[in-house]
Amino acid sequence: MKTMHWTLSPAVRWVALLLLCAAYLQGGLNKAMDFGAAIGEMNHFGLSPAAPFAAAVIALELGAAALILTGFWRWLGALALGAFTLMATFVALRFWELPVGQERFMAANSFFEHLGLVGGFVLVAWLDLKERAHV
Repeated sequence: MKTMHWTLSPAVRWVALLLLCAAYLQGGLNKAMDFGAAIGEMNHFGLSPAAPFAAAVIALELGAAALILTGFWRWLGALALGAFTLMATFVALRFWELPVGQERFMAANSFFEHLGLVGGFVLVAWLDLKERAHV
């Protein structure tokens, strides 16, 4: 049986990576432009000291997204955003602690959507490392 091989055009691949990183670019830029709100978010989730956590999140979201989009250590940026997303999901979306109802339903949906993002980042890292091994 013949195996089918396909490749994406570089532009389509880059747009797909941009879409995967869009929430992190938007979040990092919003936090950077309103650092007080970023500190408030850290306080809301019980992360202390809030200012250093906020600065670290901004650096991680923007820096890792830049690695992914430029292709420079793409695997590292993808694993960093994947790990960050997994940790943030368990901090912010503990749906199992909410009473049954609309809020729990929405939190559960977001929880599993975020797990999908983690899977996407793992896939990006795996494909980048695989590609580098064949160069």
